[in-house]
Amino acid sequence: MRPSKDITRLIEIMEALRQPETGCPWDVEQDFASIAPYTIEEAYEVADAIERNDLDDLRDELGDLLLQVVFHARMAEEEDRFDFGDVVEAITAKMIRRHPHVFGDADARGKGMAKGMWEKIKAQEKAERLARRVRNGAPAETTAYLDDVPRALPALMRALKLQVRAASVGFDWGETEPVLDKIEEEIGELREALLERDDAHAAEEYGDLLFAVVNLGRHMGYDPEAALARTNNKFRKRFDFIERELFKAGRTLDEADLNDMETLWKQAKTKAV
Repeated sequence: MRPSKDITRLIEIMEALRQPETGCPWDVEQDFASIAPYTIEEAYEVADAIERNDLDDLRDELGDLLLQVVFHARMAEEEDRFDFGDVVEAITAKMIRRHPHVFGDADARGKGMAKGMWEKIKAQEKAERLARRVRNGAPAETTAYLDDVPRALPALMRALKLQVRAASVGFDWGETEPVLDKIEEEIGELREALLERDDAHAAEEYGDLLFAVVNLGRHMGYDPEAALARTNNKFRKRFDFIERELFKAGRTLDEADLNDMETLWKQAKTKAV
């Protein structure tokens, strides 16, 4: 089998990998739940390639992410639920529906995207999803306003989206100062839990504190994932500086104590590492 630019070849490869008798044992034993973490990981690797501005890596990582879509579609096809073509049809229908000012009739294109149209389209899609779930046996009361926020999102990102959704119906502070007060309140409650040596309570208060800090970032216009990613990179660079300086002195990290590393950390800050 030869490589190809035709998506059909990738679908054929996945079909062959999933054959119980002749396919790859690892691929055959996978299901939606076991593959989901790889799908998330591949999306992050796409983002990493973009951040590094490595377009060669981006091409490869986009291929890996596309493979995940084909993998899920193949498993669904085996269950007679849908196939890759259905996935393509669903997303093309959504894009056409969401952009009447681009793909609609001449009158719609001439008017452009009317104010409130996006929200109206999204509300219609939500109603259709609810109706579909009910048809498939899910009780209508299981759906709620915040159900649009996926549970599998990274926790910081999900916290932000939950807060944005709640704020859209007025459940929000109008300014930053009350959020800062809330953070101080949560720190105080965390201190009390730690003094009580109540691990479960402390973990809960720690989560509350993180949620409040995300809320502060939202009010200040900062994305928590992006802000923490920058800090992660800064920490990595400064710790690398410590390791390099110790190596120059003929020492390892294991041989250095906290005072040695703290001194080098301050040097890294001074050098704007």
